Amino acid sequence: MGEQRRKTRSTAFEVVLVILAVASGGILLWSLVTPGSNAVLLVSAGVIFTLSLVVILRLALDPDTVRASQTDNVLGLASQTLAAMQDGLDNTSAQQICSLLLPATSACAVAITSTEVILGYSGAQQEDSRNGGPIRTAATHATLKDGKTRILMTPEEIGFPTGSNVIKAAIIVPLTVSGRPQGTLKFYYRSPRRINETQISVAEGFGELLSTQMAAMALEQQTKFATSMELKALQSQINPHFLFNTINTIASFIRTDPAKARQLLREFAVFYRRTLEDSSDLILLDREIEQTSRYFTFEVARFGEERLEMNADVDEDLDGVYVPAFMIQPLVENAVRHAMPSEGKLTITVRARRNGDDVIIDVIDDGTGMTEEARQNILHPDSSTGLGIAVKNINDRIRSYYGLESRMDIETELGSGTTVTLYLKDGALHDAE
Repeated sequence: MGEQRRKTRSTAFEVVLVILAVASGGILLWSLVTPGSNAVLLVSAGVIFTLSLVVILRLALDPDTVRASQTDNVLGLASQTLAAMQDGLDNTSAQQICSLLLPATSACAVAITSTEVILGYSGAQQEDSRNGGPIRTAATHATLKDGKTRILMTPEEIGFPTGSNVIKAAIIVPLTVSGRPQGTLKFYYRSPRRINETQISVAEGFGELLSTQMAAMALEQQTKFATSMELKALQSQINPHFLFNTINTIASFIRTDPAKARQLLREFAVFYRRTLEDSSDLILLDREIEQTSRYFTFEVARFGEERLEMNADVDEDLDGVYVPAFMIQPLVENAVRHAMPSEGKLTITVRARRNGDDVIIDVIDDGTGMTEEARQNILHPDSSTGLGIAVKNINDRIRSYYGLESRMDIETELGSGTTVTLYLKDGALHDAE
């Protein structure tokens, strides 16, 4: 508040000086052109005009005043730029930023690109550089490749033909995220003489500002993505239908088989305690399979041993291997829900093996299978119902832990069962010490 009052008083003082200068100048001019004017008035007006003009010029040329004015302008421009990027850097925000930056520099055009196309362009020859069009200059491609700022003093350096362009010079600044160029900010000039230290500083400063905002947006997206995956993983396990069915199953045994009811109730308590404990961590593969078997116990209690069976086949050298929690159980759960035939038994086999440094896990069922169309719908990244949620969730999580080379494959044939395979690239790197 004190700083604001100081600025207000300073501005008011400057306004008073200007009014005095204009008024005394007017009186001085009137006195000079009017015959028989008062000499004292003439001298007084001249003194006031001269002093006012001197003070105004001194204030205007004072380095602190100039710096303060420039700082206010730059901060205001930075604030507008960040506001334009609140939803990320796209064609709309890039065009708005170019239009903001153009009048604040000596450039004749300002452009922003991604790694492939022009996102925004404002200024000279705008009709030749439309949004969404390909990057035209070799210098821009070079900056995207090596991440270095370029100060170019001829059209040839930029990549334009000699004498065929009104643009004669340029500053190209990389926009980087995590040290890797993700785009460029470009200032074009009609003459190399327009480029000075101030222009270079402005270009580099706003390049840093945009890069920082892009990095912040990327981090925010990653955080939202990680949080979303954890919540989906947990929510997919606390299935209200499964909860209701299991409680009803246990209740049905209370009269017919109290010992069985007590056993199931204890297992049910352990199951949900483990579910909550393992909601966000890597866990031992043995523990994941144990938790899956515990879940399967409740389904067998509900449908009967003549309808369901599960086998586990895990290589001995996978002892101590860690995997993301809730990776196998949702696949077994979906097999029970969707692959069980109307008659006969559904057999599910969980198989895990090592292939070099990779770990491969199969969930195999001999159930009803599915059509190729149904398989493609499940694998579609926008799938948001039923098995699609589980598949996308698991696929996203294994990629976040093991890299983009890790994946999930589904092989199926109608009437012949389904095999879901998880490829964990360098899965052995998560072995316990």
